[in-house]
Amino acid sequence: MKNVIVIAFLLFASVISFAGAFIIKLSARSQNGSVVVFWQASNETNLKHYVVERKNVNGSFGDVGTVEPRADRNYEFVDQSAFKSKDVLYVYRLRIVDTDGSLSHSWEVSARHNVSSVKRTWGSIKALFR
Repeated sequence: MKNVIVIAFLLFASVISFAGAFIIKLSARSQNGSVVVFWQASNETNLKHYVVERKNVNGSFGDVGTVEPRADRNYEFVDQSAFKSKDVLYVYRLRIVDTDGSLSHSWEVSARHNVSSVKRTWGSIKALFR
């Protein structure tokens, strides 16, 4: 039984330990017309930065933002571009970039996001004038 517990712990640790960071928590939720991605790291060694990636269910991942390391290791990224699409389910993950250039990806989390066509249209009009 003890060996099974040790093996289970090693498998779990290998899933959440990434290049430069040890991710404890990762979640995403729709909030106030945007999607907010939260994560927490317990250890960051030689971490250069995080890249938040997003895809729709049938698409491929693309970068939506970069986040620099913080002393408290609690992070929040607001994806304000999520409203520009008609998709209602987004999948997010983190690309963890180390100072030596190595990188890895976190597990994926999803957020159901439904934005009115009025907000989508208004967001597209605002983007034309930026």
